[in-house]
Amino acid sequence: MTTAMILVPRTPIRSGDVVMLKAMISHPMETGYRRSEKGEEIPRNIIRRMICRYDGVEVFSVDMHQAIAANPFMSFGVVATKSAPVEFEWVGDNGFRHRQSAQLNVTG
Repeated sequence: MTTAMILVPRTPIRSGDVVMLKAMISHPMETGYRRSEKGEEIPRNIIRRMICRYDGVEVFSVDMHQAIAANPFMSFGVVATKSAPVEFEWVGDNGFRHRQSAQLNVTG
C-alpha cells in the first residue's frame, strides 16, 4: 500500500505569507535498467508526475524520470491567500495513481 506524507505549516499563517509545502511518497522508483539476480530485466516502475493544487488551482507540478530516487521528497513555496485544501496527486507507470490532501489554515 502506498503511503504519503504532506507537511503544511502549523503555525499561524497570514494571507500573503509564502509557506513551504512538503510532500514525500513511498515508492521504489525502479528505473528499468537493472536486472534481477536471475538476470531478468526488472521493469520500469516510476512516478512520472506530481501535481499540487491549492483550492483546486494547480500551483506546482513536476515531471519525474528514472534518475529520481526512491521515495521522492518535494518542497516548494506557495503564497497563502485563504484557508483551503492542498491536494497532491502522483501519477506513474502501471496505472499508479495516489491522491492525498491536507488543510492549509490562513488567518487575516
